[in-house]
Amino acid sequence: MKGILIGGLVLSLVACGGNKEGGTPAADSAAPGMAPAAAATAGGGMVTGVVDFAGTAPVNPTIDMAEEGACKGKYPTAPADPVVKVTDGKLANVVVYVKSGLPAGQTYPVPNEAAVIDQEGCLYHPRALAVMVGQKIQIKNSDPVLHNIKAVPTKNRGFNISQPKEGMTTERSFTVEELTVPLECNVHGWMHANVAVLSHPFFATTGADGSFTISGLPAGTYEIEARHEKLGTKTMSVTVPASGSAPANFSFTAATS
Repeated sequence: MKGILIGGLVLSLVACGGNKEGGTPAADSAAPGMAPAAAATAGGGMVTGVVDFAGTAPVNPTIDMAEEGACKGKYPTAPADPVVKVTDGKLANVVVYVKSGLPAGQTYPVPNEAAVIDQEGCLYHPRALAVMVGQKIQIKNSDPVLHNIKAVPTKNRGFNISQPKEGMTTERSFTVEELTVPLECNVHGWMHANVAVLSHPFFATTGADGSFTISGLPAGTYEIEARHEKLGTKTMSVTVPASGSAPANFSFTAATS
């Protein structure tokens, strides 16, 4: 598709560490790119790639949901905290974005469609989300339990909202660029997610297959960064043609910092 940045919900956020740790709620079967990212410039080139995980994936901690039967019942076995989600050597929940190289002072339209973060099975879906400054974020509660969502930014204004009932939704947005805005739940201490807030639409988030595509880039050379909440960052220089695509493949290990 021309002019559309493929971003959005990260799929399969619960099965972790390369081994099927715990079960996954139905929401995790979503296809990559379901959530809107942002409208990019018409035409242009693309950056496409895959984020790999080299070596043995770390074992993610098991979550004790004994006191939340409605959530525990959504998993066939004890769920794990999806800190590092590796499937067949591919790393999910990596935000990939243009770090530098865009024209100075260029502004981009904010998408009308909201990005979505859901709470299901007492976990956030997706674990990692990227949005533009000013883009609405719709926060949903798909669990029949109380969730209290707390954003803890350093540059933006934080929020702390309660969603006591299933089906509730709340919309929020951020006003300035900030690469990591942590989300947590005051009721369930294991629930965490991260939002990257960017001033442009050239970003994507990897799904279970580790793949990503950033579309609509003008021809030029850019610094592309891949960012993971636990494993750190990787950067590379990529020259994008006026049309077609340029590759950008990243590899992380447990020792990445």
